[in-house]
Amino acid sequence: MSSNKTLIDFHNATLYRNKKKVFDNLNLRIRAKDQVAILGPNGSGKTTLLKAINREIYPVFEDGAWIKILGKETWNVWDLRSKLGIVSNELQIIYNKNITGINVVLSGYLSSIGTHGLLAKQITKINESSAETLMKNIGIEHLSNIPLKKMSTGEQRRCLLARALVHSPDTLILDEPTTGLDLLARCEYLDLINRLILKGRNIILVTHRLDEIPPEINRIVMIRNGTIIIDGPKKDVINEKNLQLTFGISIGLKVLNNYYLTYPKKNNK
Repeated sequence: MSSNKTLIDFHNATLYRNKKKVFDNLNLRIRAKDQVAILGPNGSGKTTLLKAINREIYPVFEDGAWIKILGKETWNVWDLRSKLGIVSNELQIIYNKNITGINVVLSGYLSSIGTHGLLAKQITKINESSAETLMKNIGIEHLSNIPLKKMSTGEQRRCLLARALVHSPDTLILDEPTTGLDLLARCEYLDLINRLILKGRNIILVTHRLDEIPPEINRIVMIRNGTIIIDGPKKDVINEKNLQLTFGISIGLKVLNNYYLTYPKKNNK
């Protein structure tokens, strides 16, 4: 995929969620090889952006307004989900906790929540073999026959990541990727994301935490209350001034091993 090809293009897009206007005339373009973090507080519009990309919600129909994915406004949702792999806490919650790890991964071939009933008949031996190989490649083959309810949150998240990878999409969209993970699981998961980037995956990371942004992410989009505060190279965008504009609080900032860490900053009076 050419690095200059546009992956996602919001143009004058007005977006509502649950009858509330979240974005008004939103303009945002992400190229095919951009490594991007969309950063903002809870309620800023991050989830709405994700749902619009995933075609769960659509913009208001207006002349000169559109959302294009890979140059197209109209997609078969199932085809789109083979191009974009999405992992979210919301997706993790809606899975039946009795489903086994291998069936979570296999459901990615069907863009379904599980492989029950008639769906199970659509799974091929090739799908099964590929899913087993994928689980082994990311170190979760031991979870194949374990139900979600007996897994840690981190193990569940890695099963969903494997699900997102079954079609080998060029782009992964990760929504709040370390929510609910303990320190060990967070480190392991972030290391896995880094390795995927280094192998050529395009990553769009949606988060409110600076410390989960991998060093390889090179572009930051900061949003607050449905407005893009600033959009640009990470080294230019992440600073205490922009963080205060985005989160509405004075935040101290340190950089360690190319990770950005924040801490409470006392106001000098």
